[in-house]
Amino acid sequence: MVVYESLSRAPTTLFNEKILAGLGRGVGASGRLADESVAMAMAALVRFRKLCDQIGVSNIRVLATAAVRDAENGADFIQAAESVLREPVNVLSGKDEARYSAQGVMSGFWRPDGFVGDLGGGSLELVDLKGKEIGQGRTFPLGGIRLEEDSGGDVAVASKIASQALEKADWLREGEGRDFYAVGGTWRSLARLHMTQTGYSLNVIDHYVIPASEALEFCRVIAHSELDTIDSIEVISKQRRPLLPFGAVVLEQVLRKVRPRRIVLSALGVREGLLYDMMAPEDRDKDPLKVACRELALLRSRSPAHCEELIVWTNKVFEDLGIEESEEEFRLRKAACLLTDIGWRAHPDYRGAQSMAVISNAAFIGIDHPGRAYLALAVFYRYAGLVEDALSPRIRELASSRLMERARILGCVLRVAYLISAAMPGIILRTSLSIRDKDLVLQLDGGLADLDGVRVQKRLSRLAKMLGLANARIEVA
Repeated sequence: MVVYESLSRAPTTLFNEKILAGLGRGVGASGRLADESVAMAMAALVRFRKLCDQIGVSNIRVLATAAVRDAENGADFIQAAESVLREPVNVLSGKDEARYSAQGVMSGFWRPDGFVGDLGGGSLELVDLKGKEIGQGRTFPLGGIRLEEDSGGDVAVASKIASQALEKADWLREGEGRDFYAVGGTWRSLARLHMTQTGYSLNVIDHYVIPASEALEFCRVIAHSELDTIDSIEVISKQRRPLLPFGAVVLEQVLRKVRPRRIVLSALGVREGLLYDMMAPEDRDKDPLKVACRELALLRSRSPAHCEELIVWTNKVFEDLGIEESEEEFRLRKAACLLTDIGWRAHPDYRGAQSMAVISNAAFIGIDHPGRAYLALAVFYRYAGLVEDALSPRIRELASSRLMERARILGCVLRVAYLISAAMPGIILRTSLSIRDKDLVLQLDGGLADLDGVRVQKRLSRLAKMLGLANARIEVA
């Protein structure tokens, strides 16, 4: 059960609880939901309904997937669940499940291009996705629980079953050289394990990337090793561990068939796909990163309006200073401007480090890990200057040299801006930064002449030095 604050392009979770009832266990062999699993699920639903009432949830949507869909007694379970929940249960078809999975990735990634794979307990959904266009998709009986049972717990047999199930799906070749977006708890657990073993710099699963060749070898190791001997296996819950080899087997076979360039983990899936489906078209078109950053600015900055002005101001500054940006770098700079004042309530000595920690670990969607690093670094430099002592080397590892340099420039530009504006709106757009006669020039309109000062001069000179300019000066129009 997940409770969201609102129906937003960047949904905020108010409450989240998961019970692994194993409804799919035994369905492949007996054709029925097991009594023990049903009892556990019903107990969870009773609690969930009580929590919804307590929280005051106004709109409840209930989804059921492969296990309930395939079981002989699925209808009986649905009837009992609806009685407890006092809400209708929407039993998704395989096609619906694939579509919602694709929309979940569409919601969480900015202009995705590849194949979406959603591995559940009873089924695997694979679907082609490019931007907002959902292509061919299909459901396969390769869910982790089902595959474990169908193979008798034999990983080698499970590998053959997965290979045979995918063998005739020639349309999967359309994914060659593109991304593969992995959705589902078992695959996220595999990624968490890989992340720990490699000492990755950021503890964020969403947008975590593994090169396809590396993922293939990793899957082989996990599939054919004793679980207790696997390095760092303790980071995976004991409930999840038994299905890891079967999730690895399925992923290995999918990679062999699709031949993507890399695996990209998605924390969003069917549930978020439903939210996306419920939105108005104009809301779907919004950039989820900017939506999230605007909300954070509204909550934490002294003036959200000033943050918006910084976007306009830095547009002209970067143009006048001749700093080239790609479309994605332009998008990230706008997001960074919205976040530049989120640390102002902290002690001055820690504003940079605290802002960096908040941004690098925030529940943002629509941004990859190098992009997170850029946002975190830009705001760190805005507070701390180019002092590297408190800068996390783990964050620096994520950003390319180009992104690092642009984060440093933006941070230094913003340090000048905040000394002029004092974070108040209606000021900064009356100024400009440009290069004239090989000098860096900060121009103030006549009404701002009194804002000139020693600290402004020092910060302007540091920015000039960073840009390779010999001198900096302030002019009053």
